[in-house]
Amino acid sequence: MSKKARGQVEQREIEKPDDAWSAELTPEQYQVLRKAGTEPAFSGEYWNCHDDGMYRCGGCGAELFDASTKFESGTGWPSFTEPVVEEAVELHRDLSHGMLRTEVVCRRCGGHLGHVFDDGPGPGGQRYCINSLSLDLDPRGT
Repeated sequence: MSKKARGQVEQREIEKPDDAWSAELTPEQYQVLRKAGTEPAFSGEYWNCHDDGMYRCGGCGAELFDASTKFESGTGWPSFTEPVVEEAVELHRDLSHGMLRTEVVCRRCGGHLGHVFDDGPGPGGQRYCINSLSLDLDPRGT
């Protein structure tokens, strides 16, 4: 988990002013990626998607999750056992909404992706619960 507090600024590979993000993203993407919002369960494009490919950050295009690690969690959000590479994401302590959770953000642009929980089926036991609005699926073989 990151040792930096949520309010501290880290140097990112992609840094843009807030108004640039607002102009590039849909209002819904902006709310999730830049304001740490959450889409309603069972509402996102990818929660029930079984297509093969690479899930990329909806803000910057960084490769985040391979479809082969996606599983049915029953939560209504896309869930993965692990990122494509550990360095693709950062983990931060999140105390919002009166809960202790671990936030997942894109290392490249700092976009909010979702949260990770220790109740997953894989060898690491993790469930990366990610907002569809934070992702773009790049289909394999097309």
